[in-house]
Amino acid sequence: MADKLHVSLVTPEAELFAGDVDQVVAPGVEGQFGVLAHHAPFMTILAEGDVVVMDGGKTRVFQVRGGFADVSEEGMTILAEHATEYGESVH
Repeated sequence: MADKLHVSLVTPEAELFAGDVDQVVAPGVEGQFGVLAHHAPFMTILAEGDVVVMDGGKTRVFQVRGGFADVSEEGMTILAEHATEYGESVH
């Protein structure tokens, strides 16, 4: 089995996603970036845009506004000021 990246995407209201995935692509203020398992640690501010979570043949896309991403030995944590999953109804 290939190595997986543990990802957690949270907002002040709720944890929208947590799990082990193949890759995440996110919108950093200096440009879009991708993270795989065993990535070097870093932290960055997020720009408005899409966080794409890929695992096998499945892809989930979250629209984020504000926040930051923290990549460590334990995985990736995305703390977003606001986020919704595409296809999700917002009321």
